[in-house]
Amino acid sequence: MATNGATNGTTNGTTNGSYTNGTGHGKTTMHRLIEEHGSILMPGVQDALSAAVVEKTGFHAAFVSGYSVSAAMLGLPDFGLLTTTEVVQATRRITAAAPNICVIVDGDTGGGGPLNVQRFIRELIAAGAKGVFLEDQEWPKKCGHMRGKTVIPAEEHALKIAAAREAIGDSDFFLVARTDARAPHGLEEGIRRANMYKEAGADATFVEAPANVDELLEVSSKTKGLRIANMIEGGKTPLHTPEEFKEMGFHLIAHSLTAVYATARALVNIMKILKEKGTTRDDLDQMATFSEFNELISLESWYEMESKFKNFKAT
Repeated sequence: MATNGATNGTTNGTTNGSYTNGTGHGKTTMHRLIEEHGSILMPGVQDALSAAVVEKTGFHAAFVSGYSVSAAMLGLPDFGLLTTTEVVQATRRITAAAPNICVIVDGDTGGGGPLNVQRFIRELIAAGAKGVFLEDQEWPKKCGHMRGKTVIPAEEHALKIAAAREAIGDSDFFLVARTDARAPHGLEEGIRRANMYKEAGADATFVEAPANVDELLEVSSKTKGLRIANMIEGGKTPLHTPEEFKEMGFHLIAHSLTAVYATARALVNIMKILKEKGTTRDDLDQMATFSEFNELISLESWYEMESKFKNFKAT
């Protein structure tokens, strides 16, 4: 769950103690959540079911992870294979399954140039999303913790961020500018780019894959506005709690792959059991029960709705 309290005394991104989007427009849902809780823990989701679980568990926000959607929808790695159309389709299903939480979307590189970005942003807003991450990798992009990443010129991505800001207008939509420059060009260049993207109109910035606490602290001390951290089990950045990140000056903490990794491990384990034994009767504790799962997907509410239309009586 999200933690309570203010951040570590930083004032970047605040006005008189209140978070603003820096554009003169009203606060977004994500701004209000950060203002209320200090930092927000945001699990990644890959489909409608994982989103429903996140909402029922009590989280305030969820992250539509491109890595996870690519794996769940295509069975393929985060290697630039997922299209923006597929991302929008997945987002529409996820927001429908979890309508009461703030859904932020991994937008990869935005689908092309500034005009492609604008169309993509409008489609995400129509799909019910409350925000997007846009990154400065060259296409085809890769997961931020994989090797072989390259980035486009910073000014080119700043134009995409400015285009996204224009497309957002007065919509309740949180714009995060991500830079992957740390791996190919070093942390200093990543920080420079983050600040440029903030100036171009981003609500928050995300320097991907700092390697240690010292780098996280340097990002926090040298970047302007709201800051994002990304926790990937087995990735390049050490795992920390929301409270620890709050003390370091980060506001939004994504656990992008926790759900898809847990799902994969559980599925592999039970399939091995089924293959070896031919039955699951001695291993039912490895799965949700019939009734537990039906509760998870709100089956009874559908019976209640069905009952409303059992009979029609003419007057």
